[in-house]
Formats: sequence, structure tokens, C-alpha cells
Amino acid sequence: MKRRKFIASSVTAAAGTIIMPAIVPSSVIGKNPPSDNINIGWIGCGRQGRGDVREVMGFDVARVIAVSDVDSKRMTLGKEYIDGFYAKKTGNTNYVNSKTFSDYKEMLLDKSIDAVLITTPDHWHSQPAMEAALAGKDIYLEKPTSLTITEGRLLSDLVRRKKIILQVGTQQRSSFQWRLAAELVRNGRIGKLHTVKIGLPGDPSGPEAPEMPVPKNLNYDMWLGSTPEVYYTEIRVHPQVGFDRPGWLRCEQFGAGMITGWGQHHFDSAAWGMDTELTGPVSIQAVAQFPKSGLWDVHGDFMSVAEYKNGITQLTSGSYTNGVRYEGTEGWIFVSRGSYRATASDPITQAQESKALDASDPKILSSVIGPNEIHLYESTSQPGNWLDCIKSRKEPISPVEIGHRACTVCLVTHIAMKLGRKLNWDPDKERFINDDEANSMLSRPQRAPYGTNYVKIS
Repeated sequence: MKRRKFIASSVTAAAGTIIMPAIVPSSVIGKNPPSDNINIGWIGCGRQGRGDVREVMGFDVARVIAVSDVDSKRMTLGKEYIDGFYAKKTGNTNYVNSKTFSDYKEMLLDKSIDAVLITTPDHWHSQPAMEAALAGKDIYLEKPTSLTITEGRLLSDLVRRKKIILQVGTQQRSSFQWRLAAELVRNGRIGKLHTVKIGLPGDPSGPEAPEMPVPKNLNYDMWLGSTPEVYYTEIRVHPQVGFDRPGWLRCEQFGAGMITGWGQHHFDSAAWGMDTELTGPVSIQAVAQFPKSGLWDVHGDFMSVAEYKNGITQLTSGSYTNGVRYEGTEGWIFVSRGSYRATASDPITQAQESKALDASDPKILSSVIGPNEIHLYESTSQPGNWLDCIKSRKEPISPVEIGHRACTVCLVTHIAMKLGRKLNWDPDKERFINDDEANSMLSRPQRAPYGTNYVKIS
């Protein structure tokens, strides 16, 4: 799927056109013999996961050998996707006969599996990641890292204590233009950074949707997981035919909308340039429009203002061009995904996505970062970096704590949207200051037996 490639075709700078690097070929980390493969299980065989798993399979060191999904139809399609890929790649139709698990917990008991790729809906991110860490599996986790700040903290602490290699799927870190922009900002090429403007769209409202019979192939109770029991209707879940954008993305019960969808990407990238990756804002305020009717109830247009201890103000709104604009005392740098578009249903216009990298002065972009200046972690493939770090046991480019901190910015912004007033935040204690109502939203009730509350941490 195009969404996970994440690399714009070119960057126009003073020195001319810089060709963006493609995903690293398998030869980069394919030096290991077949007996030294990393055996991987894939949890959640939907739209997002098909793109992620294809990138993972592009590396010779990776061998995806198992799939799991609560929808047996999607699980079967996932198995066919895996087995077909390897048959075409190797010319051997029996190279992989991937195992299937209707319950991912059974997959985690399989000692032959070294790592898991978790590409489930947002409300099913933290729990399987925690359980995978307890089972000793390394993890590639789609963002958002968590649905609440409380479960995100639990996940980060557990993963680090168990010394698990967890890579968050914030692929912008593995795209050339995002790293270059952050490096230029960190090295003072625009003077003292004071303002960051993030362009992030909202979602449209949707129609009313009548109750429908639950498909026999779907374990709907498990799909709902820790969230409240509600009637089944197809556009609340995922399409039964094809892999179009699923409806759950626009239901607050299962996420928070674009603020966590694309938000974790952009907040993570902004923090890279702001040097705030391991902290967060000290205050946040936001206004947002929410649908008054219809099944989809996540935020639409919004505006938020976050203030940081280092004096930087971060503004986020759909009225800005999609991307991140750093503004300093001596100029500005703008970075985006370029002409890339996730799907035809994305609530943005192609015209807004014309440049991957721009600056107030073209000379800024051709500036050379000297050997004694700040050089940021370099990766050209998010899954490739993950696989490499599984071998080396070094920290990946998007580790769990940095992912949790970026996700926290999304979640405190969402809480501010709901409350409609300025909130003071303590990024060290991860609590709102003197605000019981806001602090009550740091977690959500969990429907037994699902949820991180029911994970037995050892």
C-alpha cells in the first residue's frame, strides 16, 4: 500500500533536485543466511497491515510465518497474501505455509515466532503489544501507540523493562526530508526556533447506520475488545469486501480521529526538530467542531495551541498546509509528504501537497551539516531499521518512549478539544495540574475481559 512508503519523489532545493531514496533493498540486511531469519507473526490483516507486511517481507532476513485476525475472512486473505508473496519471490509454492490464529494470544505462545507486526485498529494496539512483550517478542506497532495516556505509560515501561525492540510505525522518521528539516532546525539554520505550525485536517461527519447482522466470519465481541458493547453495522467496523478505509477510524470509541491518526506522525516529526522528543507541552488549549448526528463522531475542523517549557509555541489546525512549518528568528522551513496521498478518501486536496521541503531562503536547504554539528538518527526504511535493530539489539529510530510522548501530545490535545478550555500539563508526572476532570480522561473504562487492566504483568 502506498501509504507506508512515505517517501516523496523529490525535494527542490537551491542546488537542484535531490532524488529521495527508495525503501532500502533487501540486500542491505539480507546478509544473514536463511537459518538466521527473523520469524514474524502478523496480527491484524486489514488495510493498513497489508502495506506494512509487504514492506517487511521485502527484506530477506524477515520471514512472516503466521497471521491472526478476528475476521476469519481477512485472516484467510492474509494467509493467501503472505504465501503468494513468498511463492512469487522464491519460485517455491511451499516456501511458507503460514499458520493461522483466530486469537493472537495463541500466536504469542508459538516459540518459533521471534517478533510480531501489530496492525490492528487503534483500540487494539497497547494490549497485544504488552502481551507480546511479556512473551519475549520484538514488536512493530502501528500508531497511535495507545488509546489513552495511562495505557501508553504502562506499555512503554513494560517494553523497556523487558528489553524488547519495539518500533513505532511513524515512518516520517525514515524519510529524508523530515530528518533534514529537523537537522537544519536543530543546528540553528533558521535562528532561534519560536513557533511550529502543523497542518492537520479533520474528518467529515457520516450518515446514520442501521443495525446489521454480525457476519459469521467476524468475532465481533473480540473486535470491540475493551470498548463498550454497541450494535454491529458494517461502516462502524471494516468493509466485508475489499480494503477501503474502515469506518472505525471515525468513531471515538475506537480512537480519536485524525488527531491520533496523522497527528502522531506530525507531532513526532515536530518534536524531532523542537528537541522535545522525551517531554511534552506545559499547556494545551483547543477548539474543535464535532458532528451533531450520524455514526461518525470524531473531530472535524479544529485549532490547538501548545506551549513548551523551552518557549516554543506549537499551533495545529487544518487551515495550515498539511505538514510541519518551523519558524525561527532568521527564517522558516516547511516539510511535508510532498505529492504523496494516502487514499482517495483523505480529507485534503492534492493541491495542498505540492512540496516536500521548502524554506524562506533556498540556501537554507543546501546548507551542509558539519561533522561537529548535530546529526540525527538516520534510517531509510522503518521496517528495515526495526529488523536491523532486532539483530543488533540497538534502539530503533522510533522507540516506544518517543512514540508514547508523541501520542501523548495527540491525546492531551483531544482532551482539550473535548473540554474547550486551557489545560496545564506536567509532562514529567503526566498529569494535568489541579484539574480532576481532565485527569479523569487519562484512561477509559475497560470492558472485561479485554484491555490493559487485565494483562498480568510479570
